Amino acid sequence: MNNKTVSLMLSFSFFLILGGCQVDQNKDESQPTNQYQPQTREYFVAAEKVSWDFAPQKKDLMNNTPLPSPWGDKTVYAKYQFIEYTDASFSEKKQQDKHLGILGPIIRGVGGDTIKVTFKNRTENPYSMHPHGLRYDKINEGVKGVPPGDTFVYTWEVGEASLPTENEGSSKLWIYHSHVDSTQDIYDGLIGGMIITKPEFANADGTPKDIDREFINMYFIFDESVDGMNEEQTEGSLMHAINGYVFANIPGLEMKKGEKVRWHLFAMGTEIDLHTPHWHGETVLDSGIRKDVVPLLPSEMRTVDMIPENVGMWMYHCHVTDHITAGMTAMYKITN
Repeated sequence: MNNKTVSLMLSFSFFLILGGCQVDQNKDESQPTNQYQPQTREYFVAAEKVSWDFAPQKKDLMNNTPLPSPWGDKTVYAKYQFIEYTDASFSEKKQQDKHLGILGPIIRGVGGDTIKVTFKNRTENPYSMHPHGLRYDKINEGVKGVPPGDTFVYTWEVGEASLPTENEGSSKLWIYHSHVDSTQDIYDGLIGGMIITKPEFANADGTPKDIDREFINMYFIFDESVDGMNEEQTEGSLMHAINGYVFANIPGLEMKKGEKVRWHLFAMGTEIDLHTPHWHGETVLDSGIRKDVVPLLPSEMRTVDMIPENVGMWMYHCHVTDHITAGMTAMYKITN
C-alpha cells in the first residue's frame, strides 16, 4: 500500500468521523421530533334565542317528495343555540360549518392544553356550559347557571384522561351542553361537540394531521310537543333529527374520493333515542372493526373513520325503522 492510498484512507475515515459527530450533535434523544407545545385556546360563545327550521328546503330530499304528515306539518320552532364570536365584544360571529346545524361551535383541544371559554348569556333564562371528558374544578363544572345578560369565563384542562386511547386513533369526540336544567336545556338546543387530539398528531390549530375532513353528527329526537295535543299532533312534534335537520335537509356532508374522513357521532335523549347510523355505498372503521352500521345510546360518543372511494350521492340514516319514517335521514356526497 503506497503513501497516497494510506493518505486517502485516513482522509475518508476522518470525514466519516466528522459526519457522525455532526449527526450526534444535532440529535436530541430526550425530545421527540415535531413536539407539540401546549397552549391556551380561547373561545367566545353566546347562548342566543333563534328561530329554527328543521326542514328549510321544505322537501324530503332523500326521496324528492313533499314532507310527510304529521312531521312535516310544522317544522319551525323557537330554540336556543350556542353561537361563536371572534372576541369578547361579541359583535362579530365566526363562520360555522354548515353541516353542524343547531350544534354549537367545535371546541378543540390537544393534550396539555388549557381551554378558556368566555360564555355570554344573551337569553332570558339561566344557562351554562358543562364539558364531558375534560378536567375542571367545581367553579368550572358548568352546572350553576349564568344569569341572563351575564358573562362567565370557564377554564378546562385537557388531561391524559381526556385523550384517545391507543385503540381510538388520533382524535376523539366529547360533548358540551347547558346543565342548569340538563334535560330541557338540551331539548332547547344548547349542545355542541369538542374534538380532542393527541399531541403527537396535532397541528397548531388542534386538528389531527392524519385526517382530511371531519363531521360531527348528533342523533336526537327533539320533543316539541305541548300539553293539550292529540296523539297525531304529539307524534308530529317529535322531530327525528340529525344536527337539528329532518328528511335529509342537513347540508354540507360532502367529501372527495380518497380523503381520510372522520365521523364523530353521538346521540342524546330518552330510551327512544337508540340509534343506528348507516352509510350506503361505503364502510367505516370503528376501533379497527369494519362496519356500515354503528350503535348509539343516549349520550354515547363514537368516532369512526372512512376512506371514501364510491363516487356518488348516498343515503345515510338511522336504521331504526320508525326513525326512518319520521325523517332521521341524510344524504352524503363523494366527488372526484
